[in-house]
Amino acid sequence: MQEFSFCCPTEIVFGRGTEERTAELLKKYGAHRVFVIYGGGSVVRSGLLARVERVITANGLAFRVMGGVQPNPRLSLAREAIREAISFEADFILAVGGGSVIDTAKAVAHGTANPQTDIWEFWEGKAKLKKSLPIGVVLTLPAAGSETSDSAVLTNEEAGKKGGLHTPLNQPAFAILNPELAFTLSSPQLAAGIADIIMHTLERYMTHVDGNELTDRIAETLLSNVVKYAPVVLAHHKDYEAMSEIMWSGTLSHCGLTGLGRPKDFSVHKLGHALSARYDTNHGESLTALWASWARAVYEERPERFARYAEKVWDVDAGSPEERARAGIRKTEEFFRSLKLPVSLGELPSGVLDKAALKALADNVTDGGKKTVGSFRPVDKALALQIYEAANH
Repeated sequence: MQEFSFCCPTEIVFGRGTEERTAELLKKYGAHRVFVIYGGGSVVRSGLLARVERVITANGLAFRVMGGVQPNPRLSLAREAIREAISFEADFILAVGGGSVIDTAKAVAHGTANPQTDIWEFWEGKAKLKKSLPIGVVLTLPAAGSETSDSAVLTNEEAGKKGGLHTPLNQPAFAILNPELAFTLSSPQLAAGIADIIMHTLERYMTHVDGNELTDRIAETLLSNVVKYAPVVLAHHKDYEAMSEIMWSGTLSHCGLTGLGRPKDFSVHKLGHALSARYDTNHGESLTALWASWARAVYEERPERFARYAEKVWDVDAGSPEERARAGIRKTEEFFRSLKLPVSLGELPSGVLDKAALKALADNVTDGGKKTVGSFRPVDKALALQIYEAANH
């Protein structure tokens, strides 16, 4: 077993009706003035926001609500919310929604606690984040795992960049997980969320580091669990057991547990972020559109690793390591197709791209060739372009 450091301080409250405990948890973690962030109108139409407001009011806590968070969460809205939270004198930020809402809440918590610093300076590494406000989550979409992660992603629309910030201060104080809150999601929303769960696990699993057998087995079991329950939950959105398995898998996929003792890769995430920044591509779909092209470009770095993945998750046990590796990639691609997810750039709304657009994406990922991304095989500008070109059909 390799050395590692692991801390997941988020208190998880899981099960039916657990949103009724929101005020109890807010008070437990010292909230008096709560700034509530949500996305579109779904939490309003479902009555969830009203239930949360009711229990907050009944427990004597002051609150202010702001909606409007979009997928690929915008820096501009986060800045606006920070101004509102400062004006309200908020001492706690509550996210009611999925990953984009949670990431925005994290940005608002950081900006409210540091009013003298523009939050994008934290994302660019120009300023070091030393304090923040506590964050709570009422989760509505199993996907990003932001309810336990130390990361948060924002899109700077003006600069055309999408980037992440990693800090323990991103980890929420508590997260409420009621699978029933995801029953009203559309099939495309669920499928894209499932893709993100898989990719958060695979981006940690593909590694050159050996000696972490339990970590490997946790990751493999989580992947197999998602493969088993994804078709069920997409066919029957109100299957509580299936949704429970998907929601809990999403939470575990991004808390660090599935990658202990080795570096994260996340090159496919970086490649996908460039697409989202330029074309507002759905995050999960950006990952499935690129993963197989990335995998085919890099698997020869360590075919036995891909072969193990093929065996443990897809029951591929015949052939050489290279043959099993290619079979595992193919089966993953077929699984994405079965969920009606794109497996090429041409299947995205932006369509097949011209050569100049592909070069611009490669420049965005590598800062014009000044840096590489990923750890399994570091992706430089030339390799980024190769992957985009392979996916461009």
